[in-house]
Amino acid sequence: MTALLIRDLRLAFRAGGGFGLGLAFFLLVAVLVPLGVGPEGATLARIAPGILWVGALLACLLSLDRIFALDFEDGSLDLLATSPIPLEGVVAIKALAHWLVTGLPLTLAAPVLGVLLNLPGPGYLWLVASLAVGTPALSVIGAFGAALTVGIKRGGLLLSLLVLPLYVPTLIFGAEVVKRGATGAGVSVPLLLLAGITAGAVALLPFAAAAAIRVNLR
Repeated sequence: MTALLIRDLRLAFRAGGGFGLGLAFFLLVAVLVPLGVGPEGATLARIAPGILWVGALLACLLSLDRIFALDFEDGSLDLLATSPIPLEGVVAIKALAHWLVTGLPLTLAAPVLGVLLNLPGPGYLWLVASLAVGTPALSVIGAFGAALTVGIKRGGLLLSLLVLPLYVPTLIFGAEVVKRGATGAGVSVPLLLLAGITAGAVALLPFAAAAAIRVNLR
């Protein structure tokens, strides 16, 4: 399992489209929004939680099609499906690798980009906390969507259409955590709901993704 994780991390950095592309897209969102909305600090502070979460979500979406595509093209996915490692474990490891390459860097970079959007001071801690709790769900849900579309040529658009509706609850509660934290309101309810979504996704979706891969490999 550890060897598979290291292999996927190496492939992600060698093939590109993960770490650097996600951060670059996140930066562009944080830079372009003030240019389009205007420099008013009050306006930016009000929309900052939603914009930062939307940027992180779309940045995670960019590299989802690579989770299984490279392994499918070179035949590695067939070997992984027949290896002693349960296919559900393979899905979980690939989702973890995706989060380490995209979700974790976005979480660490978010406070810096929050400055560009004039995020209120109390919101920075909750921005990091919400992304740390919520981005694993984005990776696991994305792995499920990638499993459904594996083997489909140019399935990136279909993958986006399948995954984006499933991302909506995570987006809503993640942005709500930051918004409430920035204003000093209680964040326990949306944060617990966000954690529940992540826990449910991690517990259930690897099995669903593994079943989808088995169907696509027949």
